[in-house]
Amino acid sequence: MNRRVPSAPSRYNGGVLFRIRQFEKADFDTLWRIDQACFDPQLAYSRPEMAFYLRRPGSFSLVAESDAGILGFIVAETRRKTGHIITIDVLAEARRAGVGSALLLAAEERLVRAGAAAVVLETPVNNEAAIRFYKQKGYFVEKTVAGYYSNGLDALVMRKELARSPVE
Repeated sequence: MNRRVPSAPSRYNGGVLFRIRQFEKADFDTLWRIDQACFDPQLAYSRPEMAFYLRRPGSFSLVAESDAGILGFIVAETRRKTGHIITIDVLAEARRAGVGSALLLAAEERLVRAGAAAVVLETPVNNEAAIRFYKQKGYFVEKTVAGYYSNGLDALVMRKELARSPVE
């Protein structure tokens, strides 16, 4: 199957190039600001929470970047044979242009290389755009967790079985 190499440039918004790269410590403030812009204040991560997830054992972070700066990022982790998407954040002006899809694909490919057979994530029950996006990417609702978020909002746990490439 022909897949885009995660570090290869991609196009969004009428031809602007972006690439997926590994998170660097100098990105932290920008990523935190993006998270604050993407989520309701009761759902967005505090600076200590963001720092915790970025350096959690088994976690990794990928950044989508154009010449104009960081467009979005994803934080994921491997838990034995299951990957976990902790967060995916894309600036409003870069949405619906392939940035989120490229980040998710790159993270899924990395999880497969780490031995994950499936990936899970949580999303608020009222985030219709995210639910639609994940369903388009092959995720299904596994269950609802009542009161998952600090504001009492329920979460959907969504899951996707990851395809493994045949051994070459």
